[in-house]
This record gives sequence, C-alpha cells and structure tokens, in this order.
Amino acid sequence: MKSSGYLPLENLEVYQLARLLSKTAWEVYQSLNWQDKKIMGDQFIESVDSVGANIAEGYGRFHYLDKIKFYYNSRASLLESCIHWLELLNERGKIAQNQFNGMKETFDKLSMKLNNFISSTYKAREKSLKQQ
Repeated sequence: MKSSGYLPLENLEVYQLARLLSKTAWEVYQSLNWQDKKIMGDQFIESVDSVGANIAEGYGRFHYLDKIKFYYNSRASLLESCIHWLELLNERGKIAQNQFNGMKETFDKLSMKLNNFISSTYKAREKSLKQQ
C-alpha cells in the first residue's frame, strides 16, 4: 500500500489506540476467574478486539462506503466494550481501578479519533466524486 500513498495500517493512530485497548483488555480478561470469563469476560474481549479488527477490515476495502460501514461497526463495538462491559466489570469489582481509568482514557481518545476517521473518509469520498 505504501506505493499508492496510503499509510500502512499499523501507522494509523486510530488503529494503534484500538490495539492498546485490546492489550489492556486482555490483561483484564486473563485476571478473571473461569466463571467471570464465561459470564462477561468472553463478550468483553470479543467486543474490544472487534474494534481494531473492523478498522483493519474497513481499511482494506476499496469503496468508501464499504470502508465506512466497517468503521461504524468498530464504533459500535467500542461502545459495547467500554460503555457496557467495562462499566459492568468496574461495578462488580472485577477490574483494578488503574486499569479501568487507563481503558476509559484510551476509550475517550479512540472514540474521538474514530469519529474523525469516519468523517475524513466521508470527505475523501466527496472529493473523489467531485474529481469524476
């Protein structure tokens, strides 16, 4: 992709933040007992990992609207993981406060960056349409 003027996926800050969130989420998941993993941990880690996976899949798509669909899926997974599951883990005392605070901080940054990424993809689409 470098030759076409695109940044490699790994260099995108939005993707890096998603990977950071996954890394911290995995640490939380590993500390859970088997019952907590079964009840909420599995869904938590799947939704967190889905954030980066959808960014990656969208970034690999050719059409702008196809890309945006995956970025919206990523945003939905981000909300599921950090607004629902992370909050539940915290309420139930299953996560250390420093991990919770760090994940919330990463969530805030990632949420803003992901929304900006979606907007910039829409703008790139509009620019492309004008050039045709």
